Amino acid sequence: MGLLNNFVSQTRKPEGFLGKMMLKGMNSGHAQMADWGLSHLPVIHPEEITDLGCGGGRNAGQLLDRYSGANVTAVDYSELSVEKAKEFNQKAISSGRCTVQQGDVSALDLPSGQYDLATAYETIYFWPGLEKCFAQVYRVLKPGGYFLICNESDGTDKTGLKFENIIDGMKVYTADQIGKALKTAGFSDIVTDHHASKPWIAVLAKKP
Repeated sequence: MGLLNNFVSQTRKPEGFLGKMMLKGMNSGHAQMADWGLSHLPVIHPEEITDLGCGGGRNAGQLLDRYSGANVTAVDYSELSVEKAKEFNQKAISSGRCTVQQGDVSALDLPSGQYDLATAYETIYFWPGLEKCFAQVYRVLKPGGYFLICNESDGTDKTGLKFENIIDGMKVYTADQIGKALKTAGFSDIVTDHHASKPWIAVLAKKP
């Protein structure tokens, strides 16, 4: 595998020097897409939020800024991502508003019915079975809680499909596939939006 392939494969589980470079790029490179996704949330006043697949921690920081009365629990499979997310959100961690922990979304070590909002930016491509993982998200949300998914790929664009063939374990999903998996997990009020000029998708679902 060439250097480029090695680098882009770090999106799955950042490790080592290339992983550090990838995480730095994620925080800046995905910012516009993540903020676009965040704009789809209704007016809510969450007290507890979990950001799943938190990467370098930038999006957890945005959630902390947007919802000044909320606490955020950020979770990532990668030990290096956890380290970087802690660095990025050190002030909020010190004040008791943010926790960053290593974890597997298919078996979340989070309390049931705890969270008002769960977010997943550029991460479900690597989740081991959407229905199983979405069921875990459903479990940790309070009734009436929201789940926001935001992806750069809508599952049909050439770039997304190209990376799917390069990165081991990556699967790009269409909005329809995501919606069906959310319904299977028990979610309702599923709304999908496509960006006007890019293959970005935002999917918002609610726990009844």
